[in-house]
Amino acid sequence: MSFVSGIIAFRVLPRPQFATLQAKTFPTYFALQTALPVVVALTASRSAQPLGISGLLEPENRLNVVLPMATAFVTGLVNFLVLRPLTVQTMQERKHQETRDGKKSYDPAPHSKEMVALNKKFARLHGLSSLVNLVCIGATVFYGVVLSKKLE
Repeated sequence: MSFVSGIIAFRVLPRPQFATLQAKTFPTYFALQTALPVVVALTASRSAQPLGISGLLEPENRLNVVLPMATAFVTGLVNFLVLRPLTVQTMQERKHQETRDGKKSYDPAPHSKEMVALNKKFARLHGLSSLVNLVCIGATVFYGVVLSKKLE
């Protein structure tokens, strides 16, 4: 989402439509990013037999299954419950500041010091969310490598 479709949408959609698209897709995306690693971990198997909870707690599976899926779960949860609400709040604050300033947050400079601060806050939150997504992708790729080694 952050690294492919988000970039394409940002380039081709007018800013208000892009914001609407993101506002509608991110809750579902972050909910799936949170829930699916749990489903994957609970359905993990060895030799076509489900591991179950006790199997997941075996030392080998703690590193190969639980760690990457827990990482993916936590990153989704952080995006869903922490970063997304903070980002939405900052976007709303920017919208109010746009009304006060009579100028869009993305218009060319100069901006009020309040808008500059809000733009920096938004950029930090957006960057942090992208970093968290990158960690999730890394955990998922790690688990994919674990699964591919089982095919050998």
